[in-house]
Amino acid sequence: MSEALPMDQLREESARFGIHPYLLTTGDDGRPHAVAVSIEWQGDRILISTGTRSTANVAARPLLSLLWPPTEAGGYSLIVDGDGGVIGSGPDARILVTPTRGVLHRPGTSSASAARGCGSDCIPLLG
Repeated sequence: MSEALPMDQLREESARFGIHPYLLTTGDDGRPHAVAVSIEWQGDRILISTGTRSTANVAARPLLSLLWPPTEAGGYSLIVDGDGGVIGSGPDARILVTPTRGVLHRPGTSSASAARGCGSDCIPLLG
């Protein structure tokens, strides 16, 4: 049996968490902007339909994150960082994300995560 590739692991984890993460972008004033979105995998990239503010933020500052909260108390969150690009225009504009990093994260430190240099309980998936 072959070992799963990092992008395959990330896709599997996101499927486990569902299609409704939060999209985190940065506004003109440097403040974070968070919105709930729906995602769709397109090969190794993620397609998001969202509003005009998020689209404008990504057009100006393409670094973004997707956050899936834990599905149970004490569980992991899934955090995916990526490079976003805007495709289309106007109300039909969407964001296409190329994931650059993915991690399962929860507060607390395990010996394995401490050895990897993470101050919390982290399981790197990509990057």
